[in-house]
Amino acid sequence: MSRLAPLSEEPINEDEEYNTNCSKKKVHSWRNWLKTHFHLVFNKRSDLKVLLSVLGCPLFPVSIHSKSPVNEVSSSAQYIIQHFTAATGCRKLQGKVKNIFATGKVTMAMVDELGGSAMAGVTTAAQKGCFVMWQMAPNKWLIELVVEGHKVVAGSDGNVAWRHTPWLGSHAAKGGVRPLRRALQGLDPMAISAVFSPSQYMGEKCISGVDCFVLKLSADQADLADRSDSTAEMIKHVIFGYFSQKNGLLVYLEDSYLTRIQSPGTYPTYWETTMATKIEDYRAVEGVMIAHGGQSSVMITRFGDNLKEGLSITRMEETWTIDDLAFDVPGLSMDCFIPPKEVQKDCPEENLDWRSPLQ
Repeated sequence: MSRLAPLSEEPINEDEEYNTNCSKKKVHSWRNWLKTHFHLVFNKRSDLKVLLSVLGCPLFPVSIHSKSPVNEVSSSAQYIIQHFTAATGCRKLQGKVKNIFATGKVTMAMVDELGGSAMAGVTTAAQKGCFVMWQMAPNKWLIELVVEGHKVVAGSDGNVAWRHTPWLGSHAAKGGVRPLRRALQGLDPMAISAVFSPSQYMGEKCISGVDCFVLKLSADQADLADRSDSTAEMIKHVIFGYFSQKNGLLVYLEDSYLTRIQSPGTYPTYWETTMATKIEDYRAVEGVMIAHGGQSSVMITRFGDNLKEGLSITRMEETWTIDDLAFDVPGLSMDCFIPPKEVQKDCPEENLDWRSPLQ
């Protein structure tokens, strides 16, 4: 593993060597951020890295709170979560299941829809891979994802979330510890019910022909500030959960975040990333309904007064399936979630960044 360096929220271009000097200046980090993001839409050789960085292991916008004040939770949201808990059958597992293990397959592809005079609708070849995930309550998880020979590992020990890629080495996430978004795509009903417990009821909406109740969660201002730095400000990060009115299951997730990027003496650039996931193929595993498939799509919109080409949009897609899922796998211990040494000890003066999902 490479030593950590100050990090913005990009996959470094493959032609650029990873800098191991922890005292690297902010201006270099900013230049690398710009260089990488322009390559995001123009350099096809980095497509796989971008796909893995964006779709591989993004974090959920908010942390899981074990208990929420009753007066802050709407009665409508409570009813929807109770319906979901009953529909999945996960209530009987609360306090009993210590860990979850899952394996699955993914197929990823990127579609560039460029603004200005550039051509639109350029689709790359699909990239196939697989993943294995372990999760232990509370807030401990680990995922290994391999696509076309490239491996990404991410995890959390309950205190810090981190990720390791071949092109960046190991780096930590800013802000509080958050769950893995992939686990909340119908794989862990107990975590879903816990994270949406303090949500806000937003009404009803039809998604893909399914009438749904809509719940909303938002990252608070303190956490957004923790996930920002001198050149990149996280303005908002919200997520909507769509629960079927008919069967109570979570069938759709949609989250969006907006980042403002500006270096001294330049105009600001805004990056808005929206990730939508259709969750389906629920099957019973030890009496609990678990989603075994779905599709995710990401749209990244870049805009600002300094962009000559105007609005620029990049779209990515993923199809995923679950091959196996089990509860209480023997032999899984706390040692499995220990972060890499680089995250624990290196560069203590820097609060290294991993924003979800564009890192």
